[in-house]
Amino acid sequence: MRARRSRARVQRGHSDGKSDVFRRRMAVPLIIRDFQKSESVQVNALALRAFEQFRDVYLEWPQFQQRIGNMAALSDAGAIIVAEVAGKLVGAVAYIAPGVPKADYFRPEWPIMRMRVVDPDARGGGIGRTLAEECIRRAERDGAKQFALHTSEIMAVALPMYLRMGFQRVSVAPPIHGVEYCVYLKTLGGEQTS
Repeated sequence: MRARRSRARVQRGHSDGKSDVFRRRMAVPLIIRDFQKSESVQVNALALRAFEQFRDVYLEWPQFQQRIGNMAALSDAGAIIVAEVAGKLVGAVAYIAPGVPKADYFRPEWPIMRMRVVDPDARGGGIGRTLAEECIRRAERDGAKQFALHTSEIMAVALPMYLRMGFQRVSVAPPIHGVEYCVYLKTLGGEQTS
């Protein structure tokens, strides 16, 4: 546990001006760190809470709920990164490195972000953006030139945030339980997305 803590990153302040609202309310720092297998139940429950708002949008909710309620399984393909405030997990995301097998609508050399989730009670404090920035940092560390994700227009907060971060829509992805998705790409290192 000590080694994990030493690699944890404490986030303070962001340029969006709203990022630390939740942390000020909590009066403790946001810690970004690697997921531990012992946190599988908490991460899965967090994903379910985060997607609950879309219950009436996705078709076959019980089947979709089973998929999102197994977020911890993404650690088999990549790294799950968690956000913690005062000992409570308030956000999570999966980072899948370049060259690791992924869905056909992503190029193999693209690192990707999957299932970025934030506890509904902790939203508005920049946690989601901080998790996305950590994935981008890891993609740059891994030498990637581009970074990808897929999302939907129903993600009314996430999609505009991704666009402000420099992601551009590059293709359509297959629908997920009746919801249309697209692939978005961000070029790293100042180059233009192609």
